[in-house]
Amino acid sequence: MIWAKEETLPREQLEEIQLARLKETARYIYEKVRPYREKMDEAHVRPEDVRTLEDLRRFPFTTKYDFQNNYPMGLFAVPRDQLVRVHASSGTTGKPKIVGYTRNDLKMWTNNVSRIACMGGATGHDIVQLCFGYGMFTGALGLHYGLENIGDLVMPTSSGNTKRQIMYMQDMGTTLLVATPSYALYLAEQAIGMGIDPKTDLQVKIGLFGGEGMTEPMRKEMHRLWGDDFMATQNYGMSELCGPGVAGECQELCGMHINEDWFIPEIIDSETGEVLPAGEKGELVVTCLGKEALPLIRYRTGDITRLMYEPCKCGRTTVRMENISGRSDDMLVVRATNVFPSQIEAVLGQVPEIGPHYEIIVDKKNHMDVMEIKVELIDDRLLDSYGALEALERRIRTQLRSVLSLDAVVKLVAPNSLKRFEGKARRVTDLRKDRE
Repeated sequence: MIWAKEETLPREQLEEIQLARLKETARYIYEKVRPYREKMDEAHVRPEDVRTLEDLRRFPFTTKYDFQNNYPMGLFAVPRDQLVRVHASSGTTGKPKIVGYTRNDLKMWTNNVSRIACMGGATGHDIVQLCFGYGMFTGALGLHYGLENIGDLVMPTSSGNTKRQIMYMQDMGTTLLVATPSYALYLAEQAIGMGIDPKTDLQVKIGLFGGEGMTEPMRKEMHRLWGDDFMATQNYGMSELCGPGVAGECQELCGMHINEDWFIPEIIDSETGEVLPAGEKGELVVTCLGKEALPLIRYRTGDITRLMYEPCKCGRTTVRMENISGRSDDMLVVRATNVFPSQIEAVLGQVPEIGPHYEIIVDKKNHMDVMEIKVELIDDRLLDSYGALEALERRIRTQLRSVLSLDAVVKLVAPNSLKRFEGKARRVTDLRKDRE
């Protein structure tokens, strides 16, 4: 189901909408947001300089530091009495990024989430179990109102209390699950431990996943646990941009469609800031169109992806972004070598004997960096064979070395022994900071 006609417009019409809204956004933010006006003046660019979409690259970037330097609401374009809600980023360090919404902002946000819900298979007749934590995090209320908007019945079960979650699935006949991918896997594992087969004893057939990236090995594991006909899609957003609703996978599973009439994406070289040609991988930069409370021009997301403009079989004409392959700021430096967790995950995903759960631990021993990677086995019988276990560890270690250009300790552990997360999974533990 396609929710809005804007999802299928010819590119020429879509770009006409973008250009008109970009001109208005540039004028609005220059007049209303002093910190960004100062940045524009410093860059010698003014709103009237927007004549084509190509002119966007002349404007300065907005970054997380702009939020930090203007905390809590120095980037807002409206006075407090025009706000109807505020949320905050889920960051774990420092002050959160405070984001705000006018009534019109909430309407736009809700409709954008309705689009990505329909992309992922929501029908308007689903019974939804929403397992995001309610609060300042944008994910729960964003999906809640977007799904209600298309007619779905929403159960705001929030996160935690897994046995009760499974009870609701059984008693209420849940058909659509909203959660992080990690928690969806955990729910299925716990149901099986209770003697409940998710494939036959539950009616959940659609998963709308966000809050963290979902890799292809994780999607494969979803099908193993929830069934081959389980439609598992992921969607993309962040608090600064509005929350969920920026982009989402359709059922063709060939990238996430961006709601381009409200968001202009660019891909840049993280080091130089240069805009890269279509199809090249780099850092995603997003300009928000039409937002009243918190307009943003060229916000650096830190997420690494690429854009695909080829037609999609689903009928949508909007550009698709490849699944996020990492963040420009999650890079680890281990023995002077740059290591992205996504590189490790890609290698592990090619090993059939192991599951999707892993943990990366970086520490110092004798003043040298050491990296240990704990990975769960699928079959714990392998633990009884020291030779087979050692051979598998050696094979994984060799594959990692060929990709990372450094050695890592690989430790294979029993199924279900690594920590599970109800929210965003935390895969990396860097103990070096504790030893400084």
